[in-house]
Amino acid sequence: MSALLRRPTFNLRFRTAHRFHTSTSPQIKDTGLYGFDHLKTPKGFRRFVDEAIERSGELVNYISGVSSSAEIIRAMDEISDTVCSVMDSAELCRHTHPDREFVEESNKAYMRISEYLHYLNTNHSLYNAVTKAEQDDLLLIKEAKRAAHYLRVDFEKGGIHLCAEKLDRVNQLNIDITQLCREFGENITTDPGYVDIFPASRIPKVLRHLAKPIYRSVASTSRESLKPNDNMKEKGFRIGTEPSTLSSLLQWASDPEVRKMAYIQGNSVPHANLGVLDKLIAARHEIAQIMGYKSYAEFAVHPNMASSQEVVMSFLLDMSKMVRPKADEEFKTIRDFKREKSGQIHEDLEPWDEAYFTGLMKSSAYNLDSSVVASYFPLPQCIQGLKVLVESLFGVTFHSIPLAPGESWHPDVLKMSLHHPQEGDLGYLFLDLNSRKGKYPGCAHFAIKGGRRISETEYQLPVVALVCNFSVSANSTTARLNHWEVETLFHEFGHALHSLLSRTDYQHFSGTRVVLDLAETPSNLFEYYAWDYRVLKTFARHYSTGEIIPEKLVESMQGAKKMFAATELQRQIFYALMDQTLFGEQSTSPRDTISVVANLKREHTSWKHVEGTHWHTRFNHLLNYGAGYYSYLYAKCFAATIWQKICQEDPLSLATGSALRTKFLQHGGAKEPAELLNNLVGDGILRYRDGGIIPDLTSLCDEMDIAKG
Repeated sequence: MSALLRRPTFNLRFRTAHRFHTSTSPQIKDTGLYGFDHLKTPKGFRRFVDEAIERSGELVNYISGVSSSAEIIRAMDEISDTVCSVMDSAELCRHTHPDREFVEESNKAYMRISEYLHYLNTNHSLYNAVTKAEQDDLLLIKEAKRAAHYLRVDFEKGGIHLCAEKLDRVNQLNIDITQLCREFGENITTDPGYVDIFPASRIPKVLRHLAKPIYRSVASTSRESLKPNDNMKEKGFRIGTEPSTLSSLLQWASDPEVRKMAYIQGNSVPHANLGVLDKLIAARHEIAQIMGYKSYAEFAVHPNMASSQEVVMSFLLDMSKMVRPKADEEFKTIRDFKREKSGQIHEDLEPWDEAYFTGLMKSSAYNLDSSVVASYFPLPQCIQGLKVLVESLFGVTFHSIPLAPGESWHPDVLKMSLHHPQEGDLGYLFLDLNSRKGKYPGCAHFAIKGGRRISETEYQLPVVALVCNFSVSANSTTARLNHWEVETLFHEFGHALHSLLSRTDYQHFSGTRVVLDLAETPSNLFEYYAWDYRVLKTFARHYSTGEIIPEKLVESMQGAKKMFAATELQRQIFYALMDQTLFGEQSTSPRDTISVVANLKREHTSWKHVEGTHWHTRFNHLLNYGAGYYSYLYAKCFAATIWQKICQEDPLSLATGSALRTKFLQHGGAKEPAELLNNLVGDGILRYRDGGIIPDLTSLCDEMDIAKG
C-alpha cells in the first residue's frame, strides 16, 4: 500500500525569513536544496532551524500584543508555515538524500524543530489568543473562523489545558513516541531478513538479479556461505526478504518450500519491533487516558469524520460480514486450482501460496504476461500520461523546468511547474521516481511548501515531491512499469494534485491537510484513471514499436484485477481492524500483539495464521496512521461513488475536471468534509451513524458484484 507521508500529529501545522526560489527564468542562480538558500550545504539545516525559531519567536511576541483576531490567525499560520518548511524539508531529505551528511543533519534538524514544536504547543499566550479569536464575532471570514477553531482544538489535543504535571508527561510521551516511530522504521530497514537457497536452480531466473550468489561444499549442511574456492561444490543464492523482494519471490517461485521459507522469514522480522510496538501502544494509550479518552483509537478518531471508534468498528464489521461470502468463494477457487495442479486432492492452501497461484490463474484466464504489459509503460510515457491527464481535466500544463544548481538531491530528479493559461503557475512538483540504495523504500507524497495567501495580490505556491522506487531492468535504460506501479504512480499523483490545485487562505488547510479519513480520497479516485482504456490509450505505447496499448490487453488486465477483488478487500479490512484493536482499549497487562493479530486473521479472513510469524512488525502504517488505517477503506468507498457519479461517463472532460477542482480539490481542508463530498456528488456518498459519518457502500458493492448487507 502506497502512502501519503504525513508528519506526526503536532498541534501547530506551522512568510519565512529565508528566500525560496521558484523562478523559471533562463538565468538560474545557485540555490540550495528544494530552492531554500540555507540548504546549500548539509550544515545549512542548522541555520534553517535557527532562523525558523527566530522568526517564530518574533511572531509569538507579535501575537501577544495584537488585538485583531484576523491578524492573530494570520500570524499563527505564518508560524505554522515557518516551522513546517523546516520539518517537511528535513523529512524529505532524510528519506531520499544519497549524501549521508545531509541525512544526518536533516535528522538533527527534524528532532530540533520537533522539540521546538513542543514549546509552541505549550505556549499559553498563543492558546489564549487563539481561544479569544475563535470567540470573536468580528471574525467574519468562514475559513478564518475554521482555522481559529481547529488551532484551539489542536492545542487542546496536545494537552495545553492540563495541569503542569500532566502536560509535562504528555510532552515527554510525545517525544518518546517520535523516537519509537523512528526506531521502528530503522529496524525495518536494518533487519530485512534473508533466506539461503540451495541449489541455485530453485531460484527462478527472473529473480536472480535480486539475489547474491553463495557457495557451500556438497558435504556441508551449514547455512553459512563460503567464498568460491577450490573446495566449492555447490552454488546457491542468498535472497533478501524485504517487502518488495518477498512479494516477487512469493509470486514467481514455483518451489513451495522456497516460498514457505521466504514467507516465514520475511514475516518474522524485525523481531526487535515487537518490543518497540508494545512501548508505542503503551505510550499512546497513556496519552489518551491523560486526555480523558478510554483508548488511543478513541482519541485519534474523535476529530475525524467517523468521530468515534464505535462508528469505525461498526463500519469495518459491516464490511467484513459483507465481503466474507465472496472472499470464501475465491479462497476455495484458489485451493481447488492448487489441488488440481499438484494432484493432491486434500492439500491445504497456505498463505505463501496465494500470490503464486492467483498469478497463475490470472495468466491462465486472461493470457497475461507481466513483461508484455510493462512494455507499454516505459516511465517517460507514464509521465507524459500525467501531463495529458491534467491538460484534459483542468486545462493546465506540466512544464519541465531546469533545476537550479544545488536544488536537486539526485541527477534522476525532475522538476515541473503546473501552469494555467490564465492563472499562471499553480505550483511545483519534484519527481524522484527511480529506486536506489538507501532511499525511502515505498512510494509517497511529500509536502515541501504549503499554499497560502500572503496578501490580496500574492499567493505562496505549493511545492511537493513524489517519491517512488521504480527499477530499471538490466536490458533497458529506463524503467518499464508493471501495471500495479502505474496504479501507484497515479495514486500518489492524486495526492500531488490535491496539494497543487489547493487554493486555501491558510497553509494549515493546504491540500492534503484534511481530516485523516478524507485524505486518501483523491489518490484512490485517480487510481481509476490508471485502469480506464480511454485514459491509457493517450499515453501507453510500446517502448520499441510505439504501438498504442491494445484494448483487448486492457480488458484482460481489468478482468484479472476483478478475479480476487474480494480477497484483497478482505485483507484491507483485516489490516484496519488490527490497527483499531491494537490501539483500542488495553487490559491491565500488555497484550501479546502476535496473538491479537492471529485471532483477528482467523476471524476476519479466509486464511490461516502461520505460527511464529509477526508480519505486523514491519507494517509501518501503524506509525503514521495509528488508529487511522480505516481511512483507506473510507477513501475506497468515497472514490467509487465519485468515479461512478462524476467521472465514469467522460473521465477526461473539462466539465469533469472543473467539478473535481472547484467543488473538492481547491478547498483542501478549509471546508467540512461532508460539505465537500455532498457538494460534489449530492446524496448517496455518505451516511450518518451514531454521531459520526460513514461512507455509502452502494457504489463499491456494485463495482465488486457484492451483495450489500
